[in-house]
Amino acid sequence: MSVAPNQLKRTILFETHQSAGAKLVDFGGWEMPVNYGSQIEEHISTRTYCGIFDVSHMAAVDVIGSDAKPFLEKVLANDVNKLKNNGQALYSCLLNHEAGVIDDLIVYRLDPNYRLVINAATAHTDLDWLNQEAKCFSQVKLIPRRADLIECQNPQGMIAVQGPRALELIAKSIPALAPASHELKVFHARCIDTSFGEIMIARTGYTGEDGAELLVPIDQTANIWNKLVEAGAKPAGLGARDTLRLEAGMNLYGQDMNDKTNPLDAGLGWTIDRSSERAFNGRSALDKQKQQFVFLGLILNDKGVLRAHQIVKTADGEGEITSGTFSPSLQKSIALAKLPINTKIGDLVKVVIRDKELNAVVVKPPFVRHGKALV
Repeated sequence: MSVAPNQLKRTILFETHQSAGAKLVDFGGWEMPVNYGSQIEEHISTRTYCGIFDVSHMAAVDVIGSDAKPFLEKVLANDVNKLKNNGQALYSCLLNHEAGVIDDLIVYRLDPNYRLVINAATAHTDLDWLNQEAKCFSQVKLIPRRADLIECQNPQGMIAVQGPRALELIAKSIPALAPASHELKVFHARCIDTSFGEIMIARTGYTGEDGAELLVPIDQTANIWNKLVEAGAKPAGLGARDTLRLEAGMNLYGQDMNDKTNPLDAGLGWTIDRSSERAFNGRSALDKQKQQFVFLGLILNDKGVLRAHQIVKTADGEGEITSGTFSPSLQKSIALAKLPINTKIGDLVKVVIRDKELNAVVVKPPFVRHGKALV
């Protein structure tokens, strides 16, 4: 459901986007840039050089207190005990008691505490759920870092810098981050004092390219953005972000899964840790449920564009596309889809597009990573 323009939320970079001539759209109640002129150019720039994305609508939430770890052991489907070292990150689902996906998120170990980064549109419902669950723990507190959230402290902006030259441009723009840019491993983060204040640099992203996400003091977000653009990073909007993440085979919450989705049916079984007796939320329901679908990729062999909700006909029954687009890197239409459980990679299937059945082949995502086609 769209929101009236005067009720849309705006990130701290809204005026920066306006000045750059961005086309602004309603994205989950936020007025965000979909592109700055050419979505395809922004996509290709990120794959070949460096794209910069405003992701300040996402929310960091600090989890503090002596009960932080047992709390996260209960609310996360992945096991926070995998975080052996300070700065290490872990991708996980947040499940309800019926094993539906409330959200997907990243948790960082930042001794002596933890930090969650959750999706924009689900931030309020996530926090309601987490605060309710936290009532069972006497020594845990949740501190949001997004300005509009209740009990926010020290609000932050968030910038994603992605592409083969991303780390080089970060080091050039913010010299205090240069050592971390060279030393940090993928899915690791570090909090560093800089001339802009404390910045968390995390080797994470949503594009399938190398790079980092920067959590920065909110009043310095525009300055840091401008520094990176001056160094050569190309502003990129939500349009390119979506084609990049789909090429990289990454799920989008609300499209590829939601609170009614069994994570196994959305290809997220690898994020569920049942190696111990840990009684995380949703585990008992998950143990009773059977996987009904396989989550795989499609490449369209005929002319047309794959889109969400299109029906896929296979030899074993019908499936459904959850995300689809035209891939600028492959110059073909691609999709992620829930398909009947016996569907195999290499199978030929039919996709119903405008009452026509078009030919597609089943592939294993990702389609593109680090600038290279994988299918």
